[in-house]
Amino acid sequence: MSAISLYALTVVAGSYITYKALIRLQLSRAKHPSLRGHSNWSRRVARLIPFFSYDETGFFACDGAPPAIVQQRRNAIHQLRTRTEQQCAKTLAHCRTIQNSVSDVQFTSRYRVPFPFSEQLPECFRLGSMADETRGSQIKDLDGNWRYDLSGSYGVNVFGYDFYKQCMDEGIAKTRALGPVLGAYHPLIAENVEAIRQISGLDEVSFHMSGTEAVMQAVRLARYHTGKTHVVRFCGAYHGWWDGVQPGIGNTRKARDVYTLADLSEQSLRILKSRDNIACVLINPLQAFHPNSDAPSDTALIASDRANGFSKGEYSEWLQRLKAVCDQRGIVLIFDEVFACFRLAYGGAQEFYGVRADMVTYGKTLGGGLPIGALAGTHRLMRRFKDDQPVNVSFARGTFNSHPYVMGAMNAFLERVRQPEMQQQYRESENLWNRRVDEFNQRLRSEKLPLEITNLHSILSVLYTQPGRYNWMFQFYLREAGLELSWTGTGRLIMSYSFTDAEFDEVIERFVSAAHRMQEDGWWWQSPALTNKAIKRQFLVDMLTARFPALAGRIHGPLIASRRKSITGRVSDRDQYSSKVG
Repeated sequence: MSAISLYALTVVAGSYITYKALIRLQLSRAKHPSLRGHSNWSRRVARLIPFFSYDETGFFACDGAPPAIVQQRRNAIHQLRTRTEQQCAKTLAHCRTIQNSVSDVQFTSRYRVPFPFSEQLPECFRLGSMADETRGSQIKDLDGNWRYDLSGSYGVNVFGYDFYKQCMDEGIAKTRALGPVLGAYHPLIAENVEAIRQISGLDEVSFHMSGTEAVMQAVRLARYHTGKTHVVRFCGAYHGWWDGVQPGIGNTRKARDVYTLADLSEQSLRILKSRDNIACVLINPLQAFHPNSDAPSDTALIASDRANGFSKGEYSEWLQRLKAVCDQRGIVLIFDEVFACFRLAYGGAQEFYGVRADMVTYGKTLGGGLPIGALAGTHRLMRRFKDDQPVNVSFARGTFNSHPYVMGAMNAFLERVRQPEMQQQYRESENLWNRRVDEFNQRLRSEKLPLEITNLHSILSVLYTQPGRYNWMFQFYLREAGLELSWTGTGRLIMSYSFTDAEFDEVIERFVSAAHRMQEDGWWWQSPALTNKAIKRQFLVDMLTARFPALAGRIHGPLIASRRKSITGRVSDRDQYSSKVG
């Protein structure tokens, strides 16, 4: 090869490598700098984090609290456990019968609190809930304890339990004569589709058995019609457990066709403008509450730096700009309204934010209390075949799609939400919930409690305003006070429209009472050394010494350097502490 040819080849190769590096740099700059924004790295790091468990001393004193406070906490958790065992004996007994045979229970039991505390936590706090009756805004366990429901049934319960029980009864009455016929449609499907078309402003509808399935179909159709390969999701956003839209922790498949970009980012818009391989962009409307962060959960309450907040104007403007870029580049904009549909507005997030999507997924509450997923889109995007390519299809089916009983409950739901009194409730709801949360925060300030409530409409979250390591304990005080939370704890309090002002005031009273008891029991003890930064540094030291035992005694955390022996790789008896206080 001549020198000139070699030189030319070197120049071409160098130019290509430089070009690819610049493209890669542009993508990296569009990702959020946290591990959540880097799916591959998040999985790698997750595999490196060791399990470790605080022993009894560490469980009560990992924040450096003095002996008097430690003893106060020991007494408090013993008394709380005793009261819980007495008040919920039958419920806990039933929960114990399934804890080793239902995998979901095993998972939620392990992740109610930060993992170093989980094995020392008394079993009665780790177990889930069982219930046998609801009414309006309340739920009853097997021992007859009525609690105000702040769990929201994972988003299903927008209007109160009586509403859904009536929808289910009416729906089954409408379809009982047909029974579980599948394949043939019950005629109610026509009314349901027309209502969803009117609500969504889109042309066609397909039904599925879950929100995850609806999202899977939306993504599949977007790829099918655009001929492009990649999906864009935003950092922290949840779109179901399917690995195609959950590329980070929790998914073992390497999703090479998903870009996780930063929300509210100019760099992300540049990626959308410059890449030719993007088929669709997924939007979860709830992400406006905590952009670029996962949904808040008590299992991540290591310190008190949980942060969220909602600016409707800012997020609406962002979605409008995003929509303009998608239209310009032929990218399908998909609103994933599975969780928030019919909560933010009658017309969903499209109406709430004033932005129209190309496809919208629905689920949860739309089924009127029964399982459902639905996808609405334009005629062009919903078509599953090509006229000139008869074998080139986009296949999607499901045995129980459009089940008659589900169609009946959905029909009752859609009839009810169209009624004038419901439409009036929608018009007033945003201001109503903002007012209620303002009153809630005024009460917390007047009581001088280290708590603040934020909200996106009727979805609330608890923020902790002073540094602490034991905020995750608050969920158990709230439960004892008669407030039912989901297994994720205080990160999301999902309230239904059925709450009256009087009931909301009662929730505030119970919340404040629980907070005072938490405070009196020493869990929010303070010292000048106890900062969020110091807490996280101490946690890092604890984690490193658990993974590398040789470091014990060689590195010291800022809070309790003398407590090296309080960390073990794993305790052999999950109820070591429980047996001591029992």
